[in-house]
Amino acid sequence: MAKIFCIANQKGGVGKTTTSVNLAAGLARIGQRVLLIDLDPQGNATMGSGVNKRELALSIYDVLLGEATIAEAAVNAEACGYRVLGANRELAGAEIELVGLDQREQRLKQALAAVAADYDFVLIDCPPSLSLLTLNGLCAANGVIVPMQCEYFALEGVSDLVNTIKQVRANLNRELKVIGLLRVMFDARTMLQKQVSDQLFEHFGDEVFQTVIPRNVRLAEAPSYGLPGVVFDPSAKGSKAFIEFAREMVERIERL
Repeated sequence: MAKIFCIANQKGGVGKTTTSVNLAAGLARIGQRVLLIDLDPQGNATMGSGVNKRELALSIYDVLLGEATIAEAAVNAEACGYRVLGANRELAGAEIELVGLDQREQRLKQALAAVAADYDFVLIDCPPSLSLLTLNGLCAANGVIVPMQCEYFALEGVSDLVNTIKQVRANLNRELKVIGLLRVMFDARTMLQKQVSDQLFEHFGDEVFQTVIPRNVRLAEAPSYGLPGVVFDPSAKGSKAFIEFAREMVERIERL
């Protein structure tokens, strides 16, 4: 059965989509069967996987409204080695349409039940807000991966997210927990980042992943080519770090 994880952080611009596509590509590289679900109406994870969001015949929008199954709507990210359940601007309207539906927070969970045996990992790229879309992701997931920059404002954002996760666990999904915090866009030359990194270990201990994703130009360039950095330039430091992170993820899940 697939292990289902949200990549979430209520703070914007912290590398959620970069983490989602590169972790998906890294897991695929080490032999895992991966489905990447784009829950953000901007569709960046879709485009960053080499899938044109404007040409999608079916998307996550159709799945949430019950008009298509995941098996019907998912497409191959040919160069990346995983499958994508894509998103486009249509998804922005799903918020309003979901309000009147039964079990509106559970729609994605119900849809995933039919394909859980087909994948080892399902990764859900969430929008940077606590919306019905994000709630659908959190209700469907076994756990949350939190990418964050080592800056002081980011610490506050993590505290808010942990409280949100506790509320969802208490009311909607008892399985939900923080799987780990991933330090991204890390610059080891900056004393402030080292200090915040140390504070993370003090507060969260083993929940902080050992792998660190460095600030890397090739990772930043990759989306403009419609590829994860792991595929665009496997030899780049950032790409190697994401493959190492994929291995750490598999090991951590095996220990749970």
